[in-house]
Amino acid sequence: MSGHARGRADAQTHGAERVAELPRVFEGEGRRRLDALLANYPAKAGALLPALWMVQEAHGWISPAGMAEVCDVLDLTPAYVRGVVTFYTMYHQHPVGRYFVQVCTTTPCNVCGAEGVVAAFLKATGAGALGTTSPDGKWTVVEVECLGACGFATPVMINDEVIEGVTAETVPALVARYR
Repeated sequence: MSGHARGRADAQTHGAERVAELPRVFEGEGRRRLDALLANYPAKAGALLPALWMVQEAHGWISPAGMAEVCDVLDLTPAYVRGVVTFYTMYHQHPVGRYFVQVCTTTPCNVCGAEGVVAAFLKATGAGALGTTSPDGKWTVVEVECLGACGFATPVMINDEVIEGVTAETVPALVARYR
């Protein structure tokens, strides 16, 4: 099991008490990766977004301890790092399922059935409610404002894969493909 999956599974299985036990990202190979990144920026702060991605890649989300580690290695204030994490929706502030499903629900997609797509994902995955994780820890479904595929409603993003033209009827087969 990868560190990403293991960290996410530990946080989901054992709750908040396990958060402090997540391994540090910027030690060993992680530090070497960060140092290589830092060479591309005139100031350490320039590497903030990639450093946050490294934390999320390692643990599946960015915990308060992960934010503190980024503060330490980039010499940034906690308020600054937290401000960036909370501004960008691409960063998870809590553990999410193995499959993170984003459904575009802007007006053009809603006209084309986005609400039905959301309902179908919640039913097919067992996630129950938006932003919650299914009991098996595999699925988290959220609504997003735009996935940049307005000509192909309804677009869905599962982890890093954008899938266009999703309908409520095609959701069960799509979920089955990931199981």
